[in-house]
Amino acid sequence: MKSEFVLAINEIIEARALPREVILDALRTALVSAYRRDVSASSAQRVEAEIDTETGAATIFVEKEVVQEVHDHRTEVELEKAREIDPEAKLGDTIMVPVPDTARKFGRIAAQTAKQVILQKIREAERESLYEEFVEREGDLISGTVQSVGPQGITLSLGRAEALLPRAHQMPNERYKPHDKVRTYLLEVKKGNRGPQIIVSRTHRNMLRRLLEYEVPEIYNGQVEIKNIAREAGHRSKVAVAALQEGVDPVGACVGMRGIRIQNIVRELNEEKIDVIEWNPDPEIFITKALSPARVSGVYLDEGVGGRGSMGTATVLVPDDQLSLAIGREGQNARLAAKLTGWRIDIKSVTEATTEAIANEEEVEALKALNEANAELVEEVKRILAKRETNRPIMPEEYQTLTRYARMAEEALLGERRRANQVYREQLDTVREKLPAGAFELPVSALDLPEATIKVLSARFESVGDIMMYLEADESRVIRALERIGDEDVLEQLRAALHTVEIPEPSAEEEVVVEEEAAVAEAEEPEAAPEEVLEERVAAEAEAVVLEEPEPEEPEEVPPAIIEPEPEPVAPQPVISTARQDKGSLEFLEPEEELDLEALGGKKQKKKKAKQRRRQLVFDEKAGQVIAKRKRKRGRKRVDWEDDFDEEL
Repeated sequence: MKSEFVLAINEIIEARALPREVILDALRTALVSAYRRDVSASSAQRVEAEIDTETGAATIFVEKEVVQEVHDHRTEVELEKAREIDPEAKLGDTIMVPVPDTARKFGRIAAQTAKQVILQKIREAERESLYEEFVEREGDLISGTVQSVGPQGITLSLGRAEALLPRAHQMPNERYKPHDKVRTYLLEVKKGNRGPQIIVSRTHRNMLRRLLEYEVPEIYNGQVEIKNIAREAGHRSKVAVAALQEGVDPVGACVGMRGIRIQNIVRELNEEKIDVIEWNPDPEIFITKALSPARVSGVYLDEGVGGRGSMGTATVLVPDDQLSLAIGREGQNARLAAKLTGWRIDIKSVTEATTEAIANEEEVEALKALNEANAELVEEVKRILAKRETNRPIMPEEYQTLTRYARMAEEALLGERRRANQVYREQLDTVREKLPAGAFELPVSALDLPEATIKVLSARFESVGDIMMYLEADESRVIRALERIGDEDVLEQLRAALHTVEIPEPSAEEEVVVEEEAAVAEAEEPEAAPEEVLEERVAAEAEAVVLEEPEPEEPEEVPPAIIEPEPEPVAPQPVISTARQDKGSLEFLEPEEELDLEALGGKKQKKKKAKQRRRQLVFDEKAGQVIAKRKRKRGRKRVDWEDDFDEEL
């Protein structure tokens, strides 16, 4: 039968959901604290406790010094008694001596200390266990019961722990009452003095992501991917999805048969409207779909000049009857589309775009050129606009004319903006070349400025070099970034910080690498042989003609990829060289090569074309020119051949 001690331990383990070793460790620590409190032991003295898990018997071991005669029983032990514990004990040694039945002799204060230590250790272990349990579930959905509603937020009961649903993370169209079941997104888990602080949310966009993963098996299995989510909690959300497997309809998979899947999510979010859009890599198509259910007549993208925190602008042209639908209630549809696509969206109606193009004809060169090239179309557009101002009905054909002109005008304006952006980029590049390269590797945090200023500048500029570049090329951009701080002297402080900042210079190793790269690039450039060198080479080869027929060579192995069919061989014609007749040798001329005999004292003759092996051209360092590499004749030493060859040249 189990002892009362074992039963008590098991009860605590089951109630607190803690490991057995944690409970036993708390008991050992409590016994040590009670003994120290009971006998007023020094903190420098080593005290340990052991517990028999079967019987529950506790034994305390105290570190004592082996002496001949004991003066203090708390810190000393006799030699004879010490040798009963450790036969090898000697005078002056320290050994662990058991203190029998000490726990039964504890007083009231010692027992109270042991109780407090046990409870404290168990609470700490329980808090750590709860923290480890919930920190692993961070970013997941969790259900709780409303326990209380206060001004700071709603307290949810999660069983062994409590969570806080702040007011900022509550749905604006929901009202909570005690004992209501609420499904939330576990946003953050922090350690606290009274246990883990758990923050949950109902408005976070990742809550919609998790609901889609639980409701749509294709997303959970990886067949459909959620590209982006734009959400205004309680009102409307837009989700961009893409298929990762051929043959899968991403929008249909999320909506489900008869919309059952998306309806379950809508009910969970208290009738929040959800638009599921198919993602497209083409920004124009993606923006067109993001503005659904409105119809779009055209999208014109202006990427801008780039830079951190800058978005491109998309001018969207919509029919007049679709303008309010594209913008949405209080601009909601346009805001969500901008968040979803990452583009700044400017929505214009066809009539508005046409009127602006006609009005700004004299100010914009692109519009002026467009109107001059399409004079008849412009007159027709003006007639239709005048008809519209008098509230007369416009025929569909006339409205199509307005749409066509509006598209042409927006394309002309877009081309004008792109040309201006190109000039602006060239201006920035010119200024960038004047600045030291090390400035663009220096972070903004290196400036001696307040933390708030550093934070604002880091959001707009990537490095100190970018700030210096824009200050010289476009100071207004830096001024607009500093307007958030609200300090009139912040610009002067920035200039002073840029003046005093130390810009690192490129290291010697980097300079050596640059020089080596330049040398390699120069060496790789092919050096053209002058005409004089080529003429001298031809003359030298002509003089070197001998009457001896060269020995046949073994054909060189050529890779199969470059083997070309050769024409039928033609017997080479020997020509007697006047310069080498005394040697009685013959040499064959190269194909398509002529020998000027008049220059050698004879008549000019043309040699018949003959096939000859290809000769390899090499650069002779001694001669300082390109020469033909010849095969060494047998029976002659290499050194003698090279000397003889130099004499011939």
